[in-house]
Amino acid sequence: MTEINAQIKEDRPVFAAELTPYRSLGRTGFRLVLLLSGAVCAFYGIFFTVTGAWPIGLFLGADFLLLYLALKMSYRSGRQREEVSVSPTNILIRKFSPTGRMIEHRFNPFWARFRINRHEEFGITSMHVSGEGRATDVGSFLNPDDRESFAKAFRSALASVTRRL
Repeated sequence: MTEINAQIKEDRPVFAAELTPYRSLGRTGFRLVLLLSGAVCAFYGIFFTVTGAWPIGLFLGADFLLLYLALKMSYRSGRQREEVSVSPTNILIRKFSPTGRMIEHRFNPFWARFRINRHEEFGITSMHVSGEGRATDVGSFLNPDDRESFAKAFRSALASVTRRL
């Protein structure tokens, strides 16, 4: 019984993070932007249609439709996320697509390498975990500040796990 408890304790994550894309516009802001732009497009669309310039009204309607579709696609892509955890025996990276499909990557922390591509002006441009002939990118949708903080925390967790041995 104590052997099982020791094994469970050994597999407990030292580091766990859920990475999600940043969206500056919440649900209320989304509705407000659509309401205001819809009102402006409707007002000017009706004005131009009444004055005889009906093609402009059609273009304003098409503009509103394209704005709605662009915002909807942006929010759909915002549903993607990644779960990253580091335990003494395992690095687990789960990637969830906007549709909910999950891809799981597992690495041995003693064989895994965490690589960062850095640009002197922009900071970290990409992060990759590789090992045992496999590789995956991590946090490709994060902004530069979040990439910096994640890279620092992940690298620290990986170093603490490998030092334990």
